[in-house]
Amino acid sequence: MPGPKPTHVESDFTLPKQVDAVVIGGGIVGVSTALELAERGVSVLLCEKGQIGAEQSSRNWGWVRLGRRDPREIPLMLESIRIWQGLDARIGRKTGYVQSGILFGARDALSEGQLNRWLRHLDGLQTGARMVWGAELDDLMPGRNMALSAALYTPQDGRAEPQWAAPAIAEGARDKGAVIVTNCAVRSLDMQAGQVAGVFTERGRVACDQVVLAGGAWSRLFAGNAGVVLPQLKVLNTVMRTSPVQTGPEIALWSDEFAIRKRADGGYTIASGHQNTVDIVPDSLRLGWQFLPAFAQEWRSLRFRLSRRWTEEAQQARRWSPSDITPFENCRVLDPEPSKKSLRKAWSSACRTFPDLSQSDVVESWAGMIDVTPDAIPVISGVDDLPGLWIATGFSGHGFGIGPGAGRLMAELVTQQTPCVDPTAFRLSRFTDGSKVRPDPGY
Repeated sequence: MPGPKPTHVESDFTLPKQVDAVVIGGGIVGVSTALELAERGVSVLLCEKGQIGAEQSSRNWGWVRLGRRDPREIPLMLESIRIWQGLDARIGRKTGYVQSGILFGARDALSEGQLNRWLRHLDGLQTGARMVWGAELDDLMPGRNMALSAALYTPQDGRAEPQWAAPAIAEGARDKGAVIVTNCAVRSLDMQAGQVAGVFTERGRVACDQVVLAGGAWSRLFAGNAGVVLPQLKVLNTVMRTSPVQTGPEIALWSDEFAIRKRADGGYTIASGHQNTVDIVPDSLRLGWQFLPAFAQEWRSLRFRLSRRWTEEAQQARRWSPSDITPFENCRVLDPEPSKKSLRKAWSSACRTFPDLSQSDVVESWAGMIDVTPDAIPVISGVDDLPGLWIATGFSGHGFGIGPGAGRLMAELVTQQTPCVDPTAFRLSRFTDGSKVRPDPGY
């Protein structure tokens, strides 16, 4: 069964010889950064090794959420929601954004308490978020066959279409002057006198003095070749979509059993509410100690397995020269196999909760690799030892909704403008400066 196909973005024909900034990676964070830079008058080249939005940016749930966010991300997510609200008009294209609201369900007092803790993170922000019970919960989610004791309702949250969004933003960035080149991997940095002087791509060198690495699950590999230690692992999430349904929930729902949101075509995107797969790979051993607090906190929702990815990653080159064929060219699109078990469980639970879903068909299923950090918040930061190199990665499953805000923050850092939010929590140096690095306990 084929995976999602993002809207195709035609590549520009000519690779420029020189630009102000190169963005590596055509996911939603990369294209948002390119848009923001271009709007600031920066000449920018975006290089994508495959196709725009073809990896996790088109494979996620499509949620644009403030609810159940790490509190360190909340200011940036508020900025991102403001961007989403005007994004279609700004770029002249559809992203599918709808402010539909999300319900996070609770089955017992313990889970209610956890949701109340999340609600306190939003105190004073006037988002309208609140706990709902009884008749109000029934009105918000009619026709459900699921016993919920309560739910956290976040009306400011919404959804967009992952297969539309990154391509639409990329085209918007091109309208503003950005050059978009696909099927063109950036192999390595060109460092001169201790700072960035350009990049080597598979099609030749491009001079620049600023590089933004927004490579998603590939960022650690690229950074490592440049001598930058970036603690990042990959987690696999499985998703499906259905054919259109006459009746079904308008508001997105998260529960332990499954998560569901309506799509623009009238179908639904469905996934497990909590289960993710962690392939044991050589980096699992290299980084295991740093990720131990996260694994200990999330062990109930993680399924560890030894698969062929151990061999695949063990055989990947970790160092190369600009003339070498790189792992990025050997794998243009990371397209892992979905978990059939996860699909069956989520589909069964969704149909039990919303019986009308059984009238639809599962028309696509896929998996995506989520780039995660030890504290489950991203790196949006310069690299202290390599002037001119910036990193925006490790969004830990939160990247789609926060992507436009992350792009704005990254562009502001690159151009030395006053940042829209305090970027301190997202600094790369937190992994080496003695800071306590771990996820928010409520995540």
